[in-house]
Amino acid sequence: MTKSVHSGFSRRAVVGALLASVALAGCGGGKGDAPAQSDVKAAAIGGAVEKPVLKLGFIKLTDMAPLAIAKEKGFFAEEGLNVTLEPQANWKVLLDGVIGGQLDGAHMLAGQPIAATIGYGTRAELIAPLSLDLNGNAITVSNRVWDMVKGKLQRTADGKPVHPISAAVLQPVVENFKQQGKPFTMGMVFPVSTHNYELRYWLAAGGLNPGYYTPGDIKGTTLADVQLSVTPPPQMPATLEAGTIEGYCVGEPWNQAAVQKKIGVPIVTDDEIWHDNPEKVFSLRKDFAAKYPGTTAALLRAIIRAQQWLDADGGKNRKEAVAILAKPNYVGADASVIAASMTGKFTFEPGDTRDAPGFNIFFDKFAGYPYYSDAIWYLTQMRRWGQIPADHDDQWYFDQAKAVYRPDLYLAAAKQLVEKGTIHADDVPETDGFRGEQSGFIDGVTYDGRQPNAYLAKFKIGLKKGQKVTASGVTGN
Repeated sequence: MTKSVHSGFSRRAVVGALLASVALAGCGGGKGDAPAQSDVKAAAIGGAVEKPVLKLGFIKLTDMAPLAIAKEKGFFAEEGLNVTLEPQANWKVLLDGVIGGQLDGAHMLAGQPIAATIGYGTRAELIAPLSLDLNGNAITVSNRVWDMVKGKLQRTADGKPVHPISAAVLQPVVENFKQQGKPFTMGMVFPVSTHNYELRYWLAAGGLNPGYYTPGDIKGTTLADVQLSVTPPPQMPATLEAGTIEGYCVGEPWNQAAVQKKIGVPIVTDDEIWHDNPEKVFSLRKDFAAKYPGTTAALLRAIIRAQQWLDADGGKNRKEAVAILAKPNYVGADASVIAASMTGKFTFEPGDTRDAPGFNIFFDKFAGYPYYSDAIWYLTQMRRWGQIPADHDDQWYFDQAKAVYRPDLYLAAAKQLVEKGTIHADDVPETDGFRGEQSGFIDGVTYDGRQPNAYLAKFKIGLKKGQKVTASGVTGN
């Protein structure tokens, strides 16, 4: 067993938190209850693999790495699983594949199972028993925009821009476009993607309104200073080069691809917007996990092992991971482009490559644990921008999070790996499913998942309790 490096993060041993509970039981309390203070219990799942032949979907991004590694290093096979990994054209096709049963599970945007459960877009009962990674995205702007802002940036002694760079630098650029009668448009990958919410967060923190969603505006452009449009991740560089968009938020390797092609400059990473933010999840249908508990446990054990392998010994395996991801059946980008972010470095522009050891975190810092508070953050952003059009009390947020994020299933699989000696007891958190109060946001706002409405009240731009948005503006207190 290889001990992973924990980046100085304090870990606690798994103790009573790993007691078995009712199979696939929910963790939520009744209406009006505060978040549970007791530790999350591991579900009583396991047993023989009921469905050994599986098809899992993914999008060509480096954060699908745990699935590729579980396949290529034999972790799926060692769990008795014959897994086919199938790339999908876009996030909508991937989501429909899981809901329709063509895919047994998938590398998925964290917002997708949450949105499906609350009925935003396609309604379906999906669960997220495992988080795939922390960080991994960036926001890139076109060379034209970079040329308009770079002269105004604060510089370090060696002449490089001081990071993080605020979206406030775009205000005169957006005004310039407006005076020319042109919209200032940026791309993101899907309406309920982390990328959409990170881009919106960054823009709003810099004083720019990224727009609201209304029943009549599913593109979310009402009252927008900056227009946001959907583009599949692999198509981002070409769309930028064509001039259709002036920037985008996407996962790797598609920011580094813009650098390599010399068509754009990453201006901020998501870790600079929200330090160690949760990213993708592994998602399944709820009925799949109920029908095939042994298969579900086996899938999670294999993926957890792959996550550990990716972060083991300070990332010693990352070079091999890059070679695997570069294969055309996985990410299919040049190995040098993938390596630019996967091996602890990140290039903003030629001559400005910086250490970024935490740009992709798959196992350290409890990256795989699906915290309820992570799901609640996504729900707050859906409410902030109008995708959730009406108020809900805090308990509603807790209930939705607990319906989708399933740390009990994660703990069941993790406990089995601890018992086998595959991972250490202190690789798994002892927690009630909520992180503590989190800082590390670019605007200095702190987040507490136990107080979603109080969190929403902190923002200058965005819907708050009692407010609604119409084409004419925001109404309510």
